[in-house]
Amino acid sequence: MEDVRLIEVKEEILADNNQVAAGVRKKLGVSNTLLLNLMSSPGSGKTSLILKTIEGLKGSVRLGVIEADIDSTVDAAKVAATGIPAIQLRTGGFCHLDATMVTQGLDALVAKDFDLIIIENVGNLVCPAEFDTGAHKNVMILSVPEGDDKPLKYPLMFSLCDVLLVNKIDYMPLSDFNMDALRERVLALNPDIRMIEVSCKTGAGIGEWIAWLKNEVDAFSVRPKE
Repeated sequence: MEDVRLIEVKEEILADNNQVAAGVRKKLGVSNTLLLNLMSSPGSGKTSLILKTIEGLKGSVRLGVIEADIDSTVDAAKVAATGIPAIQLRTGGFCHLDATMVTQGLDALVAKDFDLIIIENVGNLVCPAEFDTGAHKNVMILSVPEGDDKPLKYPLMFSLCDVLLVNKIDYMPLSDFNMDALRERVLALNPDIRMIEVSCKTGAGIGEWIAWLKNEVDAFSVRPKE
């Protein structure tokens, strides 16, 4: 009997994806367009945060948004209603975006016209962290109702993000969420991560988030071309 040939499909897929992602970064770097990948579980407030971000940046940053969901165009419609260009990617069952999918969204947006493009990835704390989208910065949201133990359960996403937004802090009085415990767990995984506490409902912390984002856009706009 012949030996069965084992093909590590995931490894090959990831290798191909990483090549496409590197190409996305290089192409956007030429036009000084910062690509930001926003990840979180469903219901944590990704779209609400994007709407707050649009309010804070409108008029100062040329912004586009790529929304991703398994189905529906609900989120893209909300963004488009603000006057910001938005594209909806329906993944057809895939629980994440990869660099090829992002490329399709960028082509539809005509990326050269933007200073910043925000990707709202599919709501999931596992799969999106495994696939490089080509983003220059990765940001995740953890909402207070989800609990402070999530870094213990889903360490990869916390490990690779540049910023952690702790959303729905207005819920803290009704919760046993331990911010100190969360901070300790997150920093053990990623000592360089920036943590910002926010509430899209009250607006708390949004100014700090907008200031960080503006600084990143400004820095990216004057970086040396590759």
